[in-house]
This record gives sequence, structure tokens and C-alpha cells, in this order.
Amino acid sequence: MLNSGNLFRLAIAEEKPLQIVGTINAISALIAKKAGFRAIYLSGAGVANASFGVPDLGITTLNDVLQDARRITGACDLPLLVDADTGFGGAFNIARMIREMINANVAGVHIEDQVSMKRCGHRPGKLLVKTEEMVDRIKAAVDARTEADFVIMARTDALASEGMEATVERCQRYIEAGADMIFFEGVEQLKQYETLSKHCDVPILANITEFGVTPLFTKQELYKAGVNMVLYPLSAFRAMNKTALHIYDAIRKDGTQRIVLDDMQTRQELYDLIHYFSYESKLDELFAKGEIHE
Repeated sequence: MLNSGNLFRLAIAEEKPLQIVGTINAISALIAKKAGFRAIYLSGAGVANASFGVPDLGITTLNDVLQDARRITGACDLPLLVDADTGFGGAFNIARMIREMINANVAGVHIEDQVSMKRCGHRPGKLLVKTEEMVDRIKAAVDARTEADFVIMARTDALASEGMEATVERCQRYIEAGADMIFFEGVEQLKQYETLSKHCDVPILANITEFGVTPLFTKQELYKAGVNMVLYPLSAFRAMNKTALHIYDAIRKDGTQRIVLDDMQTRQELYDLIHYFSYESKLDELFAKGEIHE
């Protein structure tokens, strides 16, 4: 039986490029599966914003992320890539993080080369650690891996502050240290993906997040530029938030939800998604009506 890491690697090999969508919780993961995606993602910003209502500035902890990851993998069998920020500490913290992610049935993680007080990859003022320190992070992660197919992805934010040549050099060092894949952040031109792909022999991920510095390139454009994975980390989350505000405003203003029913998932649609009736059938099978004891 294939584990999550195997499934993720297989999806990359078979879908070119592999589209990966952000899922902030278990129900989002099930919706993504229903839509036909083969891999999903848990964003650090998603955990911070959705679960805690705080900015993505290194405020959340490993346990915070693990809790959301476990809920997703417990409900959905799609391979889950998880944002591990800067690793949540030194070498032993990184090793613990890897072991816990594997135990949570996560397919892989990405670790970035920012300082521990990190910032959003599409905001100014990012500070990077020296290449040697990031190499140490990767080595610690690789050493702790107990499943060979668990994916260790290195994310680099170097383009904004160090330029393309230095970014390529960093990525090559990260690959030498054992990184299976590269997350190339803050890209502004397709030719930058092309340049990196020519110098790196591992799969490359493009982060196509909305309202950031990276244009909304199509998957066809990215594939021609050498990209193997296309990530949409918070697209559905942004839409959920806007729709929720629309619904709340309507209820507050009109005193009823009648005019916004068409914007809602129906009860039947939800029940179908979570297989509600199979649970009821199991209760009917196990217990005679009225004989359930609490």
C-alpha cells in the first residue's frame, strides 16, 4: 500500500504540472478531493489566519500546525503537503517536527530559509539566514526522516533580496544537502522559473497566490517554464471569507437569510460530502431504535 509520500511523488510524475490547492480544514480537503485534485496543502498562513485569527508572522507553533494537519489527514486520503515555516527551532526541533509529521500521515513539508521571525513571502522586509544555516536545517530534516518517500522541500525567499544568481546557488546547495524539491517563492517573471529549472534537477514548485508579487500564470505557462507543481495556497479560503461576510451582512441587514440561500451549500450537499447517511445506517445496524445508551 502506498503511503502519503509515495502518492505525492506519483501525482507529480503523472500530472504535469501537478495542481495543489490549499485546504484550511478537513471539510475543505474533502471539497478539493470532490473537485478532482490529487494533492492538497496546509498553509502556515492558513493555520495562523483561519485557526487563530493572527498574522502569518511565526506566531503559531508546531503543535498548532500538527493539530490542523491531523484533522485533514484523518478525514481525507489525498497527500498533504504542509508548511513547516523555518522548522520550528534548531536541529532537534526540526527532527521532532519531521517525525510528528510522518506520524500524522503527512506527505511532506517545506522548510524555508528566512530567519525564525519570518514574514509572508510576498511582503517586503524578509531576512534570510546564511546558506549554511539553511543547509543545516535540511540535513536535520533528512536525518530524521523514517520514511524514504516523505518529501522534504526547501523553500527559498532569496530572489527578492539576493537576486537570481544567488538563488540558484542556494538551491543547488539545498539539493546537495538532501532537499527533494524546491519551493521558489516571490517570482515575478516566467524566465526566472526557466533559469532555475535549467540549474536544478529536482521538481520545482510555483506559488501562485493571489494579490502578491507573482502574476497569476497559467499552469500551461508554468509547465513550459519548467515548473512541476503549481500551488494555490489560500484561494478557497479567500473566497470563503468574502462569501461569509456577504451572508452575515445580508442576515444582519434583512433579518433573514432568504435572499442568500443560493450562495449556500445545501444540507443535502453537505450530507453527501461527509457521507452522513452511511453513519445513520451504521447506527441503525448496530442498535435498535431507541436503545442507544450514552
